[in-house]
Amino acid sequence: MQAPKYQSLKDHVYDYIAQKIQDGTLLPNQKINEAEICKRLDISRTPTREALFQLTSDNLLDYIPRRGFIVKPFDTKEKLNVSQIIGSLDALAATLAADRLTERDIADMEALCHKIDQDISQFDFSHYHKDQYDFHEIYIRKCDNPHLIELMGSLKNSFIRQSYLSSDHNKLALVLKQVNGEHFKIVEYFKAQDKGSLEALLKYHWRIIDTEML
Repeated sequence: MQAPKYQSLKDHVYDYIAQKIQDGTLLPNQKINEAEICKRLDISRTPTREALFQLTSDNLLDYIPRRGFIVKPFDTKEKLNVSQIIGSLDALAATLAADRLTERDIADMEALCHKIDQDISQFDFSHYHKDQYDFHEIYIRKCDNPHLIELMGSLKNSFIRQSYLSSDHNKLALVLKQVNGEHFKIVEYFKAQDKGSLEALLKYHWRIIDTEML
């Protein structure tokens, strides 16, 4: 598995581990196997360690002396705290981006909504995560505020990864179908330039999805 040329080795390792956390391959409190990652990615220990410490700084991992790196567990209160911040920041990004989105941006968002419906119907929650992430990134990247973009990226990495884990796929699919309905509404509000409704919906949209909802 070769690192893309446009990424540093550290970034390649970072993205690889973050994706494994986000799609549920690596679970809360699970220890990271550094040797396995180095072998899998054909990368030396130095960039791997750099990525692990960056993931720790970004709140995805915990570092425990003599034990190593483990996937950071989030309790419900922590997830609630982070979700409130993400909702407010995402709403801000959307209102800033509303006047900058092109017709192609809107069409791409709409296409992703339909793709997400397919992901849910197939219980493909890994692709669901990627597609809903890409959906929000379209307008976040158009907000013209690099500091906001960077802050949201770090917060979302640490939050989303534990928001869609459930052994009951049918119940989870029903909840995510409701969430995707909100994605369709977001598109309609962008089309109508309805910034007030965008702000209100996105603050609600990032609520936590936990065992009480499933």
